[in-house]
Amino acid sequence: MAEGFEQLETRSIHGILAHYKKEDFFINKTDDEVEIDVGLVQSLIDKFFRILFPGFFREREYKAANLENYISVLCREVMLALNKQVFLALKKLPENSGKDESSLRERALLIVHEFFDRIPRVREYLESDLEAAFDGDPAAFDKTEIILSYPGFYAIAVNRLAHELFVLGVPLVPRIMTEWAHSKTGIDIHPGATLGKYFFIDHGTGIVIGETTVIGERVKVYQGVTLGALSTNGGQKLKSVKRHPTIEDNVTIYSGASILGGDTVIGKDSVIGGNTFVTKSVAPQTVVSIKNQELKFKPAAKNVSPEEEAELQRAMWI
Repeated sequence: MAEGFEQLETRSIHGILAHYKKEDFFINKTDDEVEIDVGLVQSLIDKFFRILFPGFFREREYKAANLENYISVLCREVMLALNKQVFLALKKLPENSGKDESSLRERALLIVHEFFDRIPRVREYLESDLEAAFDGDPAAFDKTEIILSYPGFYAIAVNRLAHELFVLGVPLVPRIMTEWAHSKTGIDIHPGATLGKYFFIDHGTGIVIGETTVIGERVKVYQGVTLGALSTNGGQKLKSVKRHPTIEDNVTIYSGASILGGDTVIGKDSVIGGNTFVTKSVAPQTVVSIKNQELKFKPAAKNVSPEEEAELQRAMWI
């Protein structure tokens, strides 16, 4: 080789460092400004679960007889860590550019305390979600199994926490939380989505629930469901616009269904069948389904004619 290995290494590294000097690249962040700690935010979720479900996700220090001290120490630890991340997130908001940091620290502190004041209400909702999962799934051994192992329940719990931070005006942190749940469960719920009580996600893989979705009480959703926008061609101009559907009370949405659009309302007591594509509002007490496709059966043949092959190929795409 004309160049030695060390020379090749040096050339490659210099090329990368030179690329960092491109001033018009947003991904080039080479200053000393402290950023949100993604790993820390993710780790806080485990601590929140110990607060939400005392005894289910216990540490060695946990003693039922000393619950008050254990939870007090844990809450203070989480408050302190969350407060710093909320402060860093608030600094990112354009309207806070140039503001005195002491005022932002005070605001972060107030937000965190308000958030912790809402945890008892979050637990009330999660108790109803637990009931919904147990009542709705005959495969559930008991409620403990749901808390410890159901991906749908995990995703809902994380979303309920993240949603409270979202409505309190905290950017970034709620999305980091729900995307962590997404990576673990395959369930993508934006922290802006509003979830009513007694919400049940069965199986869950592939579910997408968009930012401005509103879901009523006693709703059940199966795997592969999308509650999305009709179009995002407007990009940032659509920020804060109602883009996702409203699902009223006591609705069941079966696997693979897509319900799209901010003006789309699924009326209460309705059933949305699997693999349906809904872009218009549905009246209450409506069943939406697709007419059964015709299945054809014929003995396999060693020699299939070109015409039969074409027919088989066409049938696959019906």
